Amino acid sequence: MSDLTTHPKEIQKAILRDIRLRLLEVESATKAELMEKLGVSFPTISKFMSQMEKDEEIILAGMDESSGGRRAKRYTYNPEYKLGLAIFLEKMETHYTIFNCKGEIKEQGITSSVLTEDLDGLTNQVGDIISRYPKIRSASIGVPGVVDHGRILYIPGYEQFQNVDVKSYLEEKLPVSVVVENDMNAAVLGYQYTKRRQEQSSLIYLYFGQNGPGSGILINGELVRGSTFFSGEVSFIPLYDDRNFQQAMSLGGELSQELIQSQKVDAISRLVAAYTAIVNPHTIIFCQDEVSGDMLSQIAARTATYIPVENLPELTASDWTQDYLFGLQTLGIRNMVSQ
Repeated sequence: MSDLTTHPKEIQKAILRDIRLRLLEVESATKAELMEKLGVSFPTISKFMSQMEKDEEIILAGMDESSGGRRAKRYTYNPEYKLGLAIFLEKMETHYTIFNCKGEIKEQGITSSVLTEDLDGLTNQVGDIISRYPKIRSASIGVPGVVDHGRILYIPGYEQFQNVDVKSYLEEKLPVSVVVENDMNAAVLGYQYTKRRQEQSSLIYLYFGQNGPGSGILINGELVRGSTFFSGEVSFIPLYDDRNFQQAMSLGGELSQELIQSQKVDAISRLVAAYTAIVNPHTIIFCQDEVSGDMLSQIAARTATYIPVENLPELTASDWTQDYLFGLQTLGIRNMVSQ
């Protein structure tokens, strides 16, 4: 393995992770197949898999046909060994999904918002779910804010969460490993995996949302967070002399609906043009509840007045809630296999 020069505990962690990932990728495998695939010695594979079988993390799936010697045992991963929780916090409600290690959904639902409460409210909400599913070992928390390794750096309107290390707080209170992620980062990751886009794709996910606009950015398959994790906070972009993107999207008052719609299309088109000129993405994704097919056509036509039409990315709409939950779920499974 490439990381055999690291600390022994890190080696053990890496071997376990690789065995889990391989068994989750294939229906079943023998020790010899895993040894060949992972580049680990047979005694080492045997040691780890014996303990995993004892813990019921892996299950004996049968015996291979004999080729003259002892028949090889074939193992499969037990997807129910650990469960994960993906939960995202919105202004009006909390969405959650409970899943096993293969991503199979055990339960999905909506409950009350805790963004207007405090960390104790979130802890109680997560704790109540864990009490019903005690095998939950990972919780992925999505928030409408700037996140740095579990600490929320910027979350306007919810000052009680500002500069709070949510990851450490929850891990101290609950028997789970926690991942905290920005909503749009999770959504663009979820879209990439659900749509099985090429690993090198460049994607922009735009959402106007309950808490103001934001975007998730993948460039050549890599999530862009920025030097201060502020990447994607498009509400601040000064598209016009007298207003930024969020202000342009919030025009109302005595203006007609037709004029308001025209202004929104222009603001979005300017943002699409800016992303196209700077990033040149393959696709820009919108929330399907926020844009119609007709509106996408209007945005494409208006954007073409700002940049050469041959450079326009694909404009599409998707289920933001499901993309968001699936992104958090993907992060949760990564977390579980690394434990």
